[in-house]
Amino acid sequence: MNPATRVVHPIEQESFRRLRARLDTSHFPPLTRAVVERVVHSAADLDYAADLVTDENALESAHAALHAGAPVVVDVEMVAAGITRRETVCRLQDARPGPGLTRSAHAVRLAFEDVGPGALWVVGCAPTALEELLALDADPALVIGLPVGFVGAAESKAALRATGLPAVSNVSEKGGSAVAAAALNALLYHPVSLEETP
Repeated sequence: MNPATRVVHPIEQESFRRLRARLDTSHFPPLTRAVVERVVHSAADLDYAADLVTDENALESAHAALHAGAPVVVDVEMVAAGITRRETVCRLQDARPGPGLTRSAHAVRLAFEDVGPGALWVVGCAPTALEELLALDADPALVIGLPVGFVGAAESKAALRATGLPAVSNVSEKGGSAVAAAALNALLYHPVSLEETP
């Protein structure tokens, strides 16, 4: 999808105007700003501006990979539903739990068999999916690790950051399918020239 062809609805335009009136994002570099704003917008939660952990260089590389056609893998269909104008890979329907293996973790294994290295991985639900991804030699273009919950979510995101992989994560337990999809959409919608969005 060419971001220039995306028609932004007036309600979305007004929503972002109000967001920017309440939250100064001008100090963020372009792609970080795009991710922060779209995540905040998706959750109506200004605290994400301080909770998210990103790296502009990693986002630039991921942005290029995404627009060059790198596969996008998601942990659950709810994340896939939130990613617009881009096909995704989700193997949860085919996955089966086993001893020491959750269904979400098995789905990650199956997806990696499909896509191999260089994919963008978007985890918005299951900490075990993120943990399994970190156990693989996946060589991702980017990991958007924003699983939600009181058991394992913050810990899996801390583990992601500790790997040094190119990533978007957050420090707290919050997250979820909507914010994970929003982070990917921010890269998808951002102009390929990396010029500032209006």
